[in-house]
Amino acid sequence: MRATTMRATTVRATTSATPTRWAGWGVPALLILLSLVPAVAGTARLAELARGAGPTASNARFLAQPLPVVLHILAVVPFSLLGALQFSPVFRRRRRGWHRAAGKALAACGLVGALSGLWMAHFYPWPEGDGEGLYLLRLAFGSAMALSIVLAVAAVRRRDFAAHGAWMTRGYAIGMGAATQVLTHLPWFLLADGKPGEGARTVMMGAGWVINLAVAEWVVRRGPSRRSAVRGAVAAAPAAGAGMGG
Repeated sequence: MRATTMRATTVRATTSATPTRWAGWGVPALLILLSLVPAVAGTARLAELARGAGPTASNARFLAQPLPVVLHILAVVPFSLLGALQFSPVFRRRRRGWHRAAGKALAACGLVGALSGLWMAHFYPWPEGDGEGLYLLRLAFGSAMALSIVLAVAAVRRRDFAAHGAWMTRGYAIGMGAATQVLTHLPWFLLADGKPGEGARTVMMGAGWVINLAVAEWVVRRGPSRRSAVRGAVAAAPAAGAGMGG
């Protein structure tokens, strides 16, 4: 009876592990897909600067001072694409060494991306459609991204891994704002004529950051309850097995 029960438990565990394993890659795959649009746009901008394109209203500020935007793109693209893999629990368990090494590189990339973004927001001439509202939003969210990464590094140094994960999640969410802003602008380009004005652009840009941070907070606050549930299930498993075996 005990052997039959153990075999049945093993079969159930093996069967349930497969969808869980696949589910562990769903979020990273979605994040990588979301990152592709700004990654492609950033790569196109680098190619434009490399070949010495002629100045236009959209690229004149970058041609005049290319270093900040080059640093920004080279930092943000790996931050968004490789950072997505850190959200796979399967990958973290199986590649702990890679997780730690990538985390150090991603923290550096995140800081470079945030600080170069702050520099561009403050010193580059504002393009058409930008205004004081969007300028203040860029300063606020760029500063919040840099602060989140600094707090994440401080947390991991004191081995507070829960706080480290929470702050890195927030920093990553802000860094992914450019990807979500593509989606928040989509209704305007589908339903309205012409380019958005200063107010509409500020709302749509701000919505991208706010949506991402709201999702990040939901993930952070949901995490402890899930870990408690898993610990409870693991603790209950031996007692359940003893009862069936008796």
